[in-house]
Amino acid sequence: YECGIEPTPQPVGGGRFPVKYYITAMLFIVFDIEIIFLYPWAVHFDAMKFFGLVEMVIFIATVFVAYAYVWRRGGLDWD
Repeated sequence: YECGIEPTPQPVGGGRFPVKYYITAMLFIVFDIEIIFLYPWAVHFDAMKFFGLVEMVIFIATVFVAYAYVWRRGGLDWD
């Protein structure tokens, strides 16, 4: 596909990929970015004390709500 040569024979459906692949990729990016934010927090946890804990609990709760929303809407089903 990336070299410019037409595949032989043509894939079924004209070479289209199911939307589930893109949704899964976007969810991976969102939750991967969550880990990027968690790492510096874990490194500097003693310096931030209680404020840092509250701040991260709010962040994790927000991400959990997003995860629950995707789960309830069927975004994680692979049927």
